[in-house]
Amino acid sequence: MSADAARAGDPNRRAYWLKTLHRWHWISAAVSLVALLLFAATGITLNHAAQIEAEPQVVTVNETLPASALRSLQGERADDAPLPAGARDWLRAQIGVNVDGRSVEWSDAEVYVSLPRPGGDAWLSIDRQSGAIEYEVTTRGWIAWLNDLHKGRNTGAVWRWFIDIFAVACLLFALTGLWLLQLHARQRGKTWPLVAAGLAVPLLLIVLFMH
Repeated sequence: MSADAARAGDPNRRAYWLKTLHRWHWISAAVSLVALLLFAATGITLNHAAQIEAEPQVVTVNETLPASALRSLQGERADDAPLPAGARDWLRAQIGVNVDGRSVEWSDAEVYVSLPRPGGDAWLSIDRQSGAIEYEVTTRGWIAWLNDLHKGRNTGAVWRWFIDIFAVACLLFALTGLWLLQLHARQRGKTWPLVAAGLAVPLLLIVLFMH
């Protein structure tokens, strides 16, 4: 290939990469935009969690398991055995508690189910002799709920998968942005000094103030 042909090919190659990178940059930005706003805002609330006061709200429900469901709790059980279907169905229908897939602790006296959730906590105990049920729910407000979404705390597998996909979209957004900076750097002399500052500032803060 002649030198003239090579020079003619360079602008075409550069135009191709600019078009491709711009496409993936805006697609990744569109996919991650709303979640990025959420995670940025909750980054602030998490950083100031001690200054954001929240009064926990506690609700306690007392019920009695009917005899038909109580009989299913009798006898020997493995330490991690799930609640029998009859008891699960009654709890869901009567007090709105879904214990499917939850870890259950069995003892001679009671059955205990921990029900952690974003922005709060809950637990359920059933007396194996009398069928007495105690269900307690603690909520700490919508900011605590959003903070737990940020951390993936007690959010389940589906939300954790979403966080992973969102993180990939953010990485794509950042890497395509970096590549675009490189392509435009010749026309924008402040590009690399600004990128260097973005790296240097957090490193200096870590070295100087984190002890």
